[in-house]
Amino acid sequence: MENINMGGKIVMVTGATNGIGKITALELAKMGATVVLVGRNPIKTAKVMAEFQQTLGGKGKLDSIIGDLSSLADIHSVAQTFLSKYDRLDVLVNNAGGFFSKRLESVDGYEMTFALNHLNYFLLTKLLLEVLKKSAPARIVNVSSAAHFGNSINFNDLQRKQKYNSWRVYAESKLMNILFTRSLAQRLEGTGVTVNALHPGFVATSFGHGKGMMGFATKIAQKIFAISPQEGAQTTIFLASSPQVAGVTGKYFGKCQEQKPTVQALDDIAAEKLWQISEEIVQKQV
Repeated sequence: MENINMGGKIVMVTGATNGIGKITALELAKMGATVVLVGRNPIKTAKVMAEFQQTLGGKGKLDSIIGDLSSLADIHSVAQTFLSKYDRLDVLVNNAGGFFSKRLESVDGYEMTFALNHLNYFLLTKLLLEVLKKSAPARIVNVSSAAHFGNSINFNDLQRKQKYNSWRVYAESKLMNILFTRSLAQRLEGTGVTVNALHPGFVATSFGHGKGMMGFATKIAQKIFAISPQEGAQTTIFLASSPQVAGVTGKYFGKCQEQKPTVQALDDIAAEKLWQISEEIVQKQV
């Protein structure tokens, strides 16, 4: 990774207490950025903050905000807390997500994967857009996945009430991340705010370690094939910090290089439909 100075930059990283989110937050803090960690568990978040300060020799510029990003009310709270403390945001890293082996519903009544992996990105970004624009040039980084390959969005059953397949629902949510990225890039044209999506690689973390055969299979596969969280975080860190991608927007990256997503991920009609549905949902909650 390049030797980059992010002194004076303010960065928010969601899902910052585990895996690639944790590595991303620490590495950007090492570059001198003020990093705001968003975590769900206050005890775990405090522990990670203390660990970071020890690693950074007490010189880290760190803050934390607690919120369950599957809850639309908590997303509002996270954004409001941030805006009450800071008047700029240089980089937003949407990383928090989940894989659920059975169908669960969020506190708002939405299928949990859809709520956490998509609505979270959509609403948090929307609430922070004005401060990002004021801070331009600014960046939004959306962690997606190559899991989106071979999938399309079932708009007839977005909440998966008819048939739930954990892998397909997860893959669909990662496709949504790319469609959202493309729609947002078009809307942000000329603002100085860029937005890109990425595949981190198959990473050895606790992600996907649910109960049942799928969780067991994931653990075994990670032991054999997975890369480390440190390796998996590299593309996120690259998109958040590298001068090489200044001005690049609406793209999909893997291994710190632009890659081509599937045809379904380039479907502007589906992207706009998803945007409008998401807009209606989050407006209902206001």
